[in-house]
Amino acid sequence: MFVQYLTYFIAAFIATVGFGILYNVPKRTILASSLAGATGWIVYYYLSFQLDLDFFVGAGAAAFLVANCSQWFARYFRMPVIVFAIPGIIPLVPGGSAYNMMRAFIEGHSDMAFMYATETFLVSGAIALGLSVNSGLLQVLSSRKLGKREKRYLP
Repeated sequence: MFVQYLTYFIAAFIATVGFGILYNVPKRTILASSLAGATGWIVYYYLSFQLDLDFFVGAGAAAFLVANCSQWFARYFRMPVIVFAIPGIIPLVPGGSAYNMMRAFIEGHSDMAFMYATETFLVSGAIALGLSVNSGLLQVLSSRKLGKREKRYLP
């Protein structure tokens, strides 16, 4: 089982490196963004396939973790969060479900197509929700620190 997790981690790491290069991520941040993406994929796989939770829950938790790692890396490297978040969420994007949806529509299997469409949109929404919740929590928690210095931050 450890070999399986290691294989998935390496595959997600390589995929994230590839998209980091494709998106012209700075060279010194590729390793960190790839680490965030691979860790997010392992969390998604564990929650969705090992614990048999819904794909929505797994993708949301994994996106939250990727966003959290991206926040930490952004502070460490003094770079924007998006440099780490965009390549990091690439392994979570439901490309297989979108492909199966289009294939089922073309073959005339409407019921299967709508099932895959629902899965695709739910996972995409979970990714957006995970990223947004992390960003919102960070703004709320950081605004308390700013309030102590008699400055007010409004998002």
